[in-house]
Amino acid sequence: MTLKLTPAPPPSHDDRSDAALVALAREKDEPAVRELVRRCNKRLFRVARGILHDDAEAEDTVQAAYVAAFTKLASFRGEASFLTWITRITMNEAYARLRKQAPVVDLAEYRKDVERGMADTMRPPPTTPEADLGRAELRAFLERAIDALPEPLRLTYILRDVQEMSTREVARLLDVNAITVKTRLYRARRRLREEVQQNLSSDFSGLFPFDGARCAAMAERVIRALSTRNQ
Repeated sequence: MTLKLTPAPPPSHDDRSDAALVALAREKDEPAVRELVRRCNKRLFRVARGILHDDAEAEDTVQAAYVAAFTKLASFRGEASFLTWITRITMNEAYARLRKQAPVVDLAEYRKDVERGMADTMRPPPTTPEADLGRAELRAFLERAIDALPEPLRLTYILRDVQEMSTREVARLLDVNAITVKTRLYRARRRLREEVQQNLSSDFSGLFPFDGARCAAMAERVIRALSTRNQ
C-alpha cells in the first residue's frame, strides 16, 4: 500500500511562540494581534490595577498600552520578551495616569490611608462570570488586602506570587536588585499573613481575573483602535 504524503498544515496561532506572533503582528496579521492580547491580558490588567486601584482605569490603561505597543512594534528589538516589554509600557501608562490625577487626588493622604489599611479607601473588584463562585468572597477579601499594601510591596507581590514571575524578571521590570525584590516580597507576605491569618501558599490563580468575555472584548477594542489609526 502506498501512502500519499500531504504537507502538514501550518501551526495555528495558538501553537505559535510569542516571537512568531510578533513577527506576524508586524505584518498586520489580525489573528496574531488577538492571540498576543489574549496571552498578555491577565498580567497587564493585574499590574495596571495594582497601580491604579480601579478596574475601569486599569482596562483603559491596558488598551492604551496595547495600542502604543502595536503601533510602535518596529521598535521592539527582542532584548526582553514581548510580555516583559509590553508590561513596562503598561506600567508607564498607569503611572502617567496617576500623575494626571495628582491635581484632584491628595496622594499624600492616599499613601497614609494605604499604610493604615483603611478599608473605606479600598473598593473590592466586582464579581465576574469567570470567577469561581465558591471562592468569590475569599477572593474579594484577599484582593482588598493586597490593595492595602504600599505600592512597592503590592507590585512585587502581584508580579512574584500572583503572576509567578521569577525574582530576576521582577527585579528587571521594577529596576531594582534581587535582594530588594526578596525583601519586599517577604514584607508583603508577612503583612498579608497577618491580615488573612492563613498560609499564603494557597492557590491565588483566580485573583484579579481577566478572562472570557472581558478578554475577548479587550481584543476587539484593540483591533478597532489599531484599524482607526491605520486609516
